[in-house]
Amino acid sequence: MTDLRRVLQTTNADERGHATPLVVTLVGAAGAIALAVGVAADSDVAAIIGGIALAVGLLATTVVTHMEIDYSIFRRLDKLEK
Repeated sequence: MTDLRRVLQTTNADERGHATPLVVTLVGAAGAIALAVGVAADSDVAAIIGGIALAVGLLATTVVTHMEIDYSIFRRLDKLEK
């Protein structure tokens, strides 16, 4: 269990990984699938829930990407300028 935890922490902290935005991207993808299924099945509830999940996933992806990736880049650039 500790090995798995160490691997996940290393992956999350690694510059190549960018694991955090992936989670909210998957929420958006699940929302897109639910929206398509809801529309194809003529189910209003599934289409509405899918649309909301898709919108939340898209917005959260941009926010998390900006916070997790761009902030660290700007922080390193500020250190280089000093």
